[in-house]
Amino acid sequence: MSEVELVIVNDTDKCTIYTILFAEEAETEYERFYSKFIEDAQLNQDLLRIVQLVDKIADEGALERFFRPEGKMRDSVVALPVLRSKLRLYCLRLSDKILILGNGGVKNSRTYEEDDSLRGYVLTLQKFEELLKEGQRDGTVTITSKTIETDKTFKL
Repeated sequence: MSEVELVIVNDTDKCTIYTILFAEEAETEYERFYSKFIEDAQLNQDLLRIVQLVDKIADEGALERFFRPEGKMRDSVVALPVLRSKLRLYCLRLSDKILILGNGGVKNSRTYEEDDSLRGYVLTLQKFEELLKEGQRDGTVTITSKTIETDKTFKL
């Protein structure tokens, strides 16, 4: 079991963007995703497109049209980008105003379930969403229209 906490990436009038930080890691999940591909000549353009899309989401909101549905019907897991790309960044889209960025990688398989690392990123977000819901039920997490308020460190 690892301890994770929520970290704000960007907070605008339209959207609050978070990512998660594992206690034993120096970088957040989004920073780890970025670091993996910034030096990769073949994937650098895809990465930069995703970074631009995250900036656009901050300006316009986490609108459904920006995301590719992933995960299961009962969760909020989505992926960037919607356009053709080998890279996937997995996220939790809780509303038009709240987005949690996860990690991601190169999608070489038909579905994320067929790739161990991609499946791991999606499972992490699914488990984290369950912890948020549990926190809402027990009062340790408050989700407003635009923020997630908690001083809790989650056990994932």
